[in-house]
Amino acid sequence: MSVNYPRHVAIIMDGNGRWAKARKLPRALGHKAGGDAVRKAVQAAEVLGLECLTLYAFSSENWKREEEEISDLMNLMRRFIEANLQDMIERRVRLKIIGDYKAFAPDIVAKLEDALERTSGGERTLAVALNYGAQQEIIRAAGLAAEEGAVTAERIEKHLYTADLPPLDLLIRTSGEVRLSNFLLWQSAYAEMLFLDVLWPDFDEGHLRAACEEFAKRERRYGGR
Repeated sequence: MSVNYPRHVAIIMDGNGRWAKARKLPRALGHKAGGDAVRKAVQAAEVLGLECLTLYAFSSENWKREEEEISDLMNLMRRFIEANLQDMIERRVRLKIIGDYKAFAPDIVAKLEDALERTSGGERTLAVALNYGAQQEIIRAAGLAAEEGAVTAERIEKHLYTADLPPLDLLIRTSGEVRLSNFLLWQSAYAEMLFLDVLWPDFDEGHLRAACEEFAKRERRYGGR
């Protein structure tokens, strides 16, 4: 790993639907292809030596989608956990969930909690944002901070879902869209950002490597000159 590579990369995985539409396929197959891209990204993060990869999988706003699509996403989540848990254990990848995942169906909650326990000794982290919204996260953290006294940045950060993760270095969004969509708003304050035209199912190790190399070229000033 280059000493200038990011420690923590987060990705807004966008473009599954457009990928499927361009191929005249059902959206469900676009999400399935997106799941395959997740597997590749996790493996690429290991190759590149990243400490943490955070993926935006299901936002708190995604409940507004069609019921059939939500059902497809839930089934994909079930299959992904079943198919990849043993590999994560063997690769020593720790799973972390950010967001209110307990709002999902009981069987999904049980699978997630089993995976959290069985991967807890991992050396690297895959953080998955499920039923997550950054504004809600900040409100929750500020409320907990207020219970301790004056609300300070330090107290808010202590209560964020990401409190035990390295600071966010690089945020990537695929599909050509240029917005954060309520993702890691607090954590992105001084993160570098990269918006790629590639649709998420086409994202691979080469794209992640190129993003890390682009990050390594940038000079981070954190508000200084």
